[in-house]
Amino acid sequence: MEAVAEGLWGLADNEEKQGSIGTALKCLEAICQTQVSFLPIIEVKTRLRIATLLLKHTHNVNEAKSHLERSQLLLKSIPSCFELKCRTFSLLSQCYHLVGAIAPQKQTLLKAIDLTNSTFPEVSVGLWSCNFNSQLATALIIEGDYHSAVAALETGFSCGTHINYPELQMFFATSVLHVHLMQWHDNSLVQSALHRCDHLWDSLGPEKREKCLGLMFYNELLHIFYQLRTCDFKNATQHVDKLDAAMKADLQKTREIQRLNNELSALNQSLSRPGLSSRDRSLLSMKHSQIQQQLTNMTISTSFAEQSLEPAYFGNASRASQDKLILAPPPIDGEWLPKSAVYALVDLMLVIFGRPRGVFKECAKRIQSGMQTIQAELVKLGIRDGVREVDLRHSAIWMAGVYLMLLMQFLENKVAVELTRTEFVEAQEALVQMKDWFLRFPTILQACESIIEMLRGQYAHCVGCYNEAAFHYIEAAKLTESKSMQAMCQIYAAVSYFCIGDAESSSQALDLIRPIYRMKDSFVGVREQAGVLFAYGLLLMRQDEYEEARARLAKGLQIAHNSMGNLQLIAQFLTILGHLALALHDTVQAREILRSSLTLAKKLSDIPTQIWVLSVLTDLYKGLGEVGNEMENEEFRKKKSDELQKKLSDAHSSIHHIELIDMARLEVKQFHEFDVKRAMANESMKVDLDIPESVGISTPLPTSSSRLLDLDTRRRGKRRI
Repeated sequence: MEAVAEGLWGLADNEEKQGSIGTALKCLEAICQTQVSFLPIIEVKTRLRIATLLLKHTHNVNEAKSHLERSQLLLKSIPSCFELKCRTFSLLSQCYHLVGAIAPQKQTLLKAIDLTNSTFPEVSVGLWSCNFNSQLATALIIEGDYHSAVAALETGFSCGTHINYPELQMFFATSVLHVHLMQWHDNSLVQSALHRCDHLWDSLGPEKREKCLGLMFYNELLHIFYQLRTCDFKNATQHVDKLDAAMKADLQKTREIQRLNNELSALNQSLSRPGLSSRDRSLLSMKHSQIQQQLTNMTISTSFAEQSLEPAYFGNASRASQDKLILAPPPIDGEWLPKSAVYALVDLMLVIFGRPRGVFKECAKRIQSGMQTIQAELVKLGIRDGVREVDLRHSAIWMAGVYLMLLMQFLENKVAVELTRTEFVEAQEALVQMKDWFLRFPTILQACESIIEMLRGQYAHCVGCYNEAAFHYIEAAKLTESKSMQAMCQIYAAVSYFCIGDAESSSQALDLIRPIYRMKDSFVGVREQAGVLFAYGLLLMRQDEYEEARARLAKGLQIAHNSMGNLQLIAQFLTILGHLALALHDTVQAREILRSSLTLAKKLSDIPTQIWVLSVLTDLYKGLGEVGNEMENEEFRKKKSDELQKKLSDAHSSIHHIELIDMARLEVKQFHEFDVKRAMANESMKVDLDIPESVGISTPLPTSSSRLLDLDTRRRGKRRI
């Protein structure tokens, strides 16, 4: 009977190689369904093969789970078979993960860990222990038990140390850093995890580091997430540049491999032609060997074996090794995200760091590149026009969520770029796309609702609808649990209230600013501090506290310049400071500051700030009696004002304008209960990549800077923070 089983196994392997998965499954199922009894170990091996095929080539997770559960029962009566038991535990855990059954997944993994703990500590046993602790950490993260997840990862780290596997230590160290970044309740723990990753990465040495491409991307991206959170934009640039260079090199290598494979195929066809002369055959064969050797040399080499013992497929077709960024050796499925998602993430990082510096041409290119990559992957997952989250297979939810969240991040930054460039209609279109994606996938994209409300507020503010802007900012703050996001939205709302200009609105602005100002030093980064100093400076200016306003604004400018490098925010700080300098009759400083602000505003195509600066400069030249400069400046201001009015008119007449500024939240149609919170809790897409920190923080155009000295303070009490 063993010979019969081996024959059917061989037939199944041949059918799989030819792509006949259904026939391969029938060959294997014949062993399980026959009336003749096979040995339990043969049935276990067969069911394992069936489950592997189902997970590798289909989305029938429940059937795979049934075969694995039957295998587990059969293995209970067999005293040995350590490898088979571990393979069964690992695949069964993955099936439970895919169907959202976290409790049985944890039970399965704990049994597996007990098995490894009770087995002689060989290297293979240690690798399986690492596998199970890695999967257990993922399950615990889904439940929000970060403390236990870190404990499981630290156990894996210790195991990697025991079997003297530095790359495995690095894998678990980066995973621990990942969890701390998601939770972030203790700065010292995050920094300690970061330093450990730096030490381990350096200790690998250049040769091993070169082979650990997946770990390099993972580690560098986690460093960037940390620096985004701490607003350390300047030091993050080197990490972004390193990732971009590595991505370009890998893409170039992939293209070259594809070219050589095409050439090899053409040579094979030529060699198969009948009547080929021996001389021509010899030349073609030599060329064939040369290309084959080139391909061998270019094949991606890693510190890990090419084939995983049992890879996790997550309900999707398996990918070739060159399409993966492997993080850890088998039997761990060490891939963090698919290579396409990682490379889209690199494009996104370049956008996030390029946008504040006004590198809009490169940003547009990267946004287009990233979105094209994501759209192609969404189509592979079955997400086309009209598809909603109710139509998704459960096994595709997590991967779909990864790409959809990335897509929303690209669109968010596109909105920010277009608003900065005063391209309101383009910003509308990107924002409407965000809204439409959210309405189609409201559970998966639940975290994006507050972002959309915030962007609606920024759009409304930029087109002069300040009441509507304040409404959407307040709604955005209600929709998020992020203290940082809440603070920024309240700061934005305060600025919008300030722009309305009446006594009641100024009072509302102060009520929003006061608590944030008191806790400004408690935030992880400096974004909130710079924002609240901007808003507080405006309020102090409104209260005629010019010197104090200048001190606060100067401090905010220093933060924006030294840490954030955001040119629009810097230009806005400079404009107000120039405005104040003129009001305080310091015309020399006012001229210098305003010229710097105008230069930055021109670089960004930020027309409202340009007009604002030009208005103040006109008053400066008028006060100094520089008639020529005054006339030239005023002519340029009028030209820019006409340009802005044209853009505002186009925006207001657009079909999307009313729906975007409408003082109502989006109406979400709930299709049915989805267990996607579990799926989206996985991995690191919870990392808050960015909040557009300058768009929407500008003030309205002043009527005349000379009136700054005569602001009506009788309607306002001098309320202080």
